[in-house]
Amino acid sequence: MKKRSNLAIMARLIGLVKPLAGYMALAIFMGLVGHLCAAFLTVFGGFAVLGLLDYSVPVTMTAAFVCLAVFALVRGLLRYAEQACNHFIAFKLLALIRDKVFEALRRLCPAKLEGKDKGNLISVITSDIELLEVFYAHTISPSAIAFLFSILLCLFIGSYHWGLGVLALAAYLVVGVVIPVVTSKLSGEDGMNFRTKSGDLSSFVLDSLRGLPETIQYHMGKKRLEEMNRRTDDLSADEERMKRRGGRNMAVTNTVILLFDVAMLFLGGVLYQSGAVGFDGVLIPVLALMSSFGPVVALANLGSTLQNTFAAGGRVLDILDEAPAVEEVSGKPEVSFTGASASHVTFSYGNETILSDISVQIPQHSVVGIVGRSGSGKSTLLKLLMRFWRVQKGEVCLSDTPVDQINTDNLRRMESFVTQETHLFHDSIANNLRIAKLDATQEELEAACKKASVHTFIMSLPKGYDTPVGELGDTLSGGERQRLGLARAFLHNAPFLLLDEPTSNLDSLNEAVILKSLREERDGKTVVLVSHRQSTMRIADTVYSVEHGRMS
Repeated sequence: MKKRSNLAIMARLIGLVKPLAGYMALAIFMGLVGHLCAAFLTVFGGFAVLGLLDYSVPVTMTAAFVCLAVFALVRGLLRYAEQACNHFIAFKLLALIRDKVFEALRRLCPAKLEGKDKGNLISVITSDIELLEVFYAHTISPSAIAFLFSILLCLFIGSYHWGLGVLALAAYLVVGVVIPVVTSKLSGEDGMNFRTKSGDLSSFVLDSLRGLPETIQYHMGKKRLEEMNRRTDDLSADEERMKRRGGRNMAVTNTVILLFDVAMLFLGGVLYQSGAVGFDGVLIPVLALMSSFGPVVALANLGSTLQNTFAAGGRVLDILDEAPAVEEVSGKPEVSFTGASASHVTFSYGNETILSDISVQIPQHSVVGIVGRSGSGKSTLLKLLMRFWRVQKGEVCLSDTPVDQINTDNLRRMESFVTQETHLFHDSIANNLRIAKLDATQEELEAACKKASVHTFIMSLPKGYDTPVGELGDTLSGGERQRLGLARAFLHNAPFLLLDEPTSNLDSLNEAVILKSLREERDGKTVVLVSHRQSTMRIADTVYSVEHGRMS
């Protein structure tokens, strides 16, 4: 995780407001006027008291009471309008940030996401982004409002005596700046630790749900529950500590406010006794200060909350800033498929060499088989042909063009990749198939499923192609999911098929149907088959053997 200061995170988050800067300015204006109305409700009440005591005041008694009514009404309306505007900005920005995060995940996929903790990613996309609402709705405009409001009140109070204005400025700085900064410093890394633990708990729960059958089978339920309770209790203890610190922060803030109110009264009394100010110079500044802490108190109360928010913002920015293993290519000439090859390719995951000096020729309209032990690098070779990763040495080409010189969308149109695990979404069978071709007709779906030997099974279901598939395809067997994955590949109708163990979960009858379909399509397709089965290799024109990352 990249180390960032809170100021750096805040600057980046504020930068995202740019498309809604007009709304933010409007929220600040309405908030400023609203707080001024709230503060001057008390001030004009003071003017009314002074008028009753026959002191010279800037407004008449009637005008003072009319202003009180107007200020109360305007304050209510502007408070509502300010909050509505702030929350519109916040939720609009959350939608934009989620869009940016999904765009970043798409760039990082699949290479950078293979080792990512899925529960942590879900936590970032949901709760971490949701926490940014505090920043956008309750931090940016309140900070600007507090700054402008404090300046205006200091000038107003200072108009009676400069010493009173300086004391008011000190009060606003201590409550609105010093206390939040000290609280933030004392919180340290608590916010980031809390968000990290929350993400880890999400991952553990997700993992437990996915592994529920195994947990029940091997009587591990008690142990998993104990671990879940331990993590939950640990997270609750951290949250309790943060809430306790927030409570102490509020207590300190209220105490400091009371002390400054007393100090203002004391200083006003001293100035009154010395003849520097009249009675109005004591009453009005004291009332103004007592009624004007609202904006800076809002900042003081954010001191501990913002640690959590900035931690969430840092986790979101980590995803947005992470560089993909492979950049998308665009702007290159279009390429038509005429064959593929790998020449002296060497590839490593970290320090572990998977492929070493591999060379493979894949002529157009041929079926090439690749065999070898598990972990020998067969699947990795297919991923390099798909350009999921970049080779460290050597070259991978399609149509005599290096794959990193082919437009990414062009490359994807030329290739269909069927992995060992077929992912099915919680949707109908038809919609799961149409991922390969969004505008596919029913006839095209059925033709692809017949080639994959799954059409008869689908038609036996109560709703046929409209039958919903359970989450992760759990309502189907491994063989059924695998055949649906093959149907997707046939529907995509790419000239280059990369099949990783396409018949591993199938019986001999279904395997024969699929191999027959591949054999019949060989005039229009080029196929790379990775398999342990000798029966699958019978349709291959050429068979390569990979052992310990080397070709034989």
